[in-house]
Amino acid sequence: MIARFGKPETMPKDFFDDFVKVAEDEARHFRLLASQLVELGSSYGAFPAHDGLWESAEATADDIAARLAIEHCVHEARGLDVLPTTIVRFQKGGDKATADLLHSVVYPEEISHCAAGIRWFTYVLLRRQVHSPHIEYKTLYEHYEDEEVVQAFHAVVRTYFKGPLKPPFNIEARNAAGFPLRWYLPLSTKDD
Repeated sequence: MIARFGKPETMPKDFFDDFVKVAEDEARHFRLLASQLVELGSSYGAFPAHDGLWESAEATADDIAARLAIEHCVHEARGLDVLPTTIVRFQKGGDKATADLLHSVVYPEEISHCAAGIRWFTYVLLRRQVHSPHIEYKTLYEHYEDEEVVQAFHAVVRTYFKGPLKPPFNIEARNAAGFPLRWYLPLSTKDD
């Protein structure tokens, strides 16, 4: 069960299966990248970093749809946007091992994490619209192009994310995640 404004919201087993896999991937990414930092003579925590993910997690703690939209469709998708450039920078800097790790492990798995966010955000939104916790998710999430779902995504992002989404967007990777342009392009300009 997931809390939503203090009330339990039951999710199907497939939801938990997907996010156990995401957690497993993220833990492996951390271990591999932390190990790579040690190989390079540094360590995790040696450099300052922002805590935007944590702030977003706190802000969306009471709404699973908001958590899915912000963590997986904003932050994870931003990773898709910047990873290709980051990989090239490591290659140009002579760090083939880190570039290969990012390219062959992290990048494809981040696509699947973004896809899970989109799939389950759509599921939660559509299930709330029909007021039934027992809808088969496999048919529901196919409606990610529904205008109501897209508009709900825009409203959630504008509520929980500070400022517009920053282009350039990695359209190829976002498409691979099933993340259509109409979901995020309107959010790349300030809402007047």
